[in-house]
Amino acid sequence: MSAEFKDVHRRLASDGAHSLTAEQMYAALASTHKGLSSADAATRLAEYGPNELPHDPPPGVWVVFVRQFRNPLVYILLIAAAISAAMRDFSDAGFIFAVLLVNALIGSIQEYGAERSAEALRALTLARAYVVRDGEDQELPASELVPGDLVVLEAGSKIPADIRLTSDAGVEIDESLLTGESLAVSKSAGVVLPSDAAVADRKNMAFAGTLMTRGRALGVVVSTGLRTQIGKIAASLGSADATKPPLLVRMDRFTHRIAIAVGVAVLLLGGVSVARGSSVGEVFLLAVALAVSAIPEGLPVALTVALSIGARRMGQRKVIARRLVAVESLGSCTFIASDKTGTLTLNELTARRIALPQRAALEIRGHGMRPEGEIAAPAEDRPLIQRLCTASALCNDGFFGLREGSWVNHGDAVDVALLVMAHKAGVQHAALEGSHPRIAEIPFEPEHRFAATLHREDGQLLAVVKGAGERVLPMCSTMATRRGDVPIVPEELERAATELAQAGYRVLAIAAGAVQMDAAAKESAPLFTADHLRNLVFLGFVGMIDPLRPDAKDAIASCQAAGIQVAMVTGDHPVTALAIAQELGFAHTADQVVTGPVLARVAQQGSEAVDALVKQARVFARVEPNQKLQIVQSLTRLGHFVAVTGDGANDAPALRAAHIGVAMGERGTDVARESADLILTDDHFASIVAGVEEGRIAYANVRKVIYLLISSGLAEVLLFVLTTAFGLPAPLWPVQLLWLNLVTNGIQDVALAFEPGEGGELKRPPRPPKEPIFNRIMVERTAVSAVLMALIAFTAYRWMLDHGWSVPQAQNGVLLLLVLFENIQAGNIRSETASLFTLGPLRNRLLLFGTLTAQALHIAAMHLPGLRDVLHLQPISLSQWLVTLALALSLFAVSELHKLLLRRREAAAPTPRSTPR
Repeated sequence: MSAEFKDVHRRLASDGAHSLTAEQMYAALASTHKGLSSADAATRLAEYGPNELPHDPPPGVWVVFVRQFRNPLVYILLIAAAISAAMRDFSDAGFIFAVLLVNALIGSIQEYGAERSAEALRALTLARAYVVRDGEDQELPASELVPGDLVVLEAGSKIPADIRLTSDAGVEIDESLLTGESLAVSKSAGVVLPSDAAVADRKNMAFAGTLMTRGRALGVVVSTGLRTQIGKIAASLGSADATKPPLLVRMDRFTHRIAIAVGVAVLLLGGVSVARGSSVGEVFLLAVALAVSAIPEGLPVALTVALSIGARRMGQRKVIARRLVAVESLGSCTFIASDKTGTLTLNELTARRIALPQRAALEIRGHGMRPEGEIAAPAEDRPLIQRLCTASALCNDGFFGLREGSWVNHGDAVDVALLVMAHKAGVQHAALEGSHPRIAEIPFEPEHRFAATLHREDGQLLAVVKGAGERVLPMCSTMATRRGDVPIVPEELERAATELAQAGYRVLAIAAGAVQMDAAAKESAPLFTADHLRNLVFLGFVGMIDPLRPDAKDAIASCQAAGIQVAMVTGDHPVTALAIAQELGFAHTADQVVTGPVLARVAQQGSEAVDALVKQARVFARVEPNQKLQIVQSLTRLGHFVAVTGDGANDAPALRAAHIGVAMGERGTDVARESADLILTDDHFASIVAGVEEGRIAYANVRKVIYLLISSGLAEVLLFVLTTAFGLPAPLWPVQLLWLNLVTNGIQDVALAFEPGEGGELKRPPRPPKEPIFNRIMVERTAVSAVLMALIAFTAYRWMLDHGWSVPQAQNGVLLLLVLFENIQAGNIRSETASLFTLGPLRNRLLLFGTLTAQALHIAAMHLPGLRDVLHLQPISLSQWLVTLALALSLFAVSELHKLLLRRREAAAPTPRSTPR
């Protein structure tokens, strides 16, 4: 292949094809009207590669396994294990390594399964294309297309590559997956455009991934694979930095603070011990004990389990989490930026209003591609509706009918919508074809803005026209009313059309009338032109709209009740977008609408100007993909945790850059799904609400687990501080601390991850984005419970030593007391403010069983010879156990009192602002 050809193709692939004529394209790509030869195509395929978007295969099980160790808490635990190993205390080190392996196994199983579920959503069908090669039409896999191929395109075809059209007949293409525009775009092969024409304005191009809804065309392949427009969007994802999920941000801060606290405590107590003459070995033993007690060894496992349970619950509610941390992220969001087409709407153009002359607009009930519902009209208007629907079905190239018990359709979205409307009025296209045979037509052209058909009716010629009102009204001299056909009043009709347009409808005018031709023309295929379209009867306007998903309004209301702001980001017209936003209830005035051109102008003034514009907007219309990314970045700067929803390739960069990206599983493109953190398997916006609820429950359970572990660990640290300060022997061995933290407490913290929601998760505002895991309430509760446990344990330990107990006996008693404290603390933690008496023990059977099991294991360890010796345990009497239990129950009483004070404080406090300002 010549270097000259490669250079020409590079220039064409850089958006130059639309600025050349068809003949110049053939010459530039060394192609002809007969297409390429098979040999030439094979050479080019070897040069440019297959026409497909490469995607990374799901990571292997070992990659997923190793990824589980990339966690700051794991690093801290490894340091503790290394110190233990250096002290030749291999039992402690073994415990830590064991828990890390368990955590990695649990995380790997869940994450690997989620990746496979996401991969299963990928379309497995092999796309095909009709290509002219060696002068003959051939059907080939779309992946074999090369630059210079001549492709045949028909209505219903998915465009297999970026193609410069060379000839066309009434072509319209649905480019919603690329531009966000829900209405099909008219194309014209004959135009030559400026080289800087925007993608949405390139009327002589057909882009990969879009859908031809009407007409027939030939075109030359210009770009394939990553060189197509959709391929460039996919490639741009590599330059969009992924934002850390909220939980990871909070956990990073939390881990950093724990590391500092542990370091300070070890240095201080180590220094005190050295000053008192302790040996280096004793100081290292103290350091290991403090590290083991302060670091929540069970947190990685419990965190993984909590998120795994959340992922499983989300899956049951039609949400697949591709990463475990994505479970909590959606619950953290304060702002949802949603695509319109296919997300808030059904992506099914539907006729919803009929405006008859001199009558108020009538509602067409029902939605979607099924003839369910009716046209709400009085009996006097029925003949007029019948007449309009008959004309709508005659001037129509679509298909809508029953096939094997199911309603099927194909063709242009406008034509299908008109056929569905006609069915609701009892008019069927198939029956009209016999009584009103078509003999000529004027196809729709962008410059004409109308289409017309000519039919025979009872020996006469009937013309039917549909199109823009400003083109159809001048063709009419009369209008159909209850009083019959009367002289037309254009001003009245124009006002009716304006009202529909302002309500967000796409307005289509329908007219019909007799056409006068000579006798010979009536018997043959006449020459039918726009000159014949005179003195027609205006029948009415049809208002069409892409209907909302039935559950979208309630879902958005639930988001707002949960303190989450919602905005629409779309490539659609601002009037249409605002009308939909008003119906959904998240925008009210035109001041809340920002268009792409306005955003582009403001962006030149800097990020602060963009942030000021974005802050007050709730509808973003006519935006380009890179502008969606700008909007997400601006919302992040404004302090929001941003969730972005979408299904098209145009949503992918924003999905990747947001804190949480939510893609549609059914309608979504591969690019969108691979960019997202969560995938909705049913494409319902309402599933997002379920995801928010489950995310908040998962985060609440994570906090409960952290509270249990940190309050216990802090109590142990304080106990060591007190014993060191008073010159007492160490109250616990490091191996006893491991047993306490990893076994007895580990059973309970995992069980806490299964705690169901307390109720009202969607009635509370989201957490402030900068709020740490340890907020004020959690700090209070941790301090109160830790200080209480430490003081009681220290007092008991000193009493035992003062009353003649040996050090091992006193250590044995303190360990039992701490185990009982943790058993009771697990119950206290089930709610931050609700009394334990209001939470039935059977709501979380696993926690009840886990608490009893933890206590039983500890009692059993006291009597098992091998384990008893390793843990330095001794059996105790029933009376000793009961006395210890009584001491531990003091924690329950104090916790209930603190919760009562919190409830009273919450009742007296004003409602907090839920979102950044």
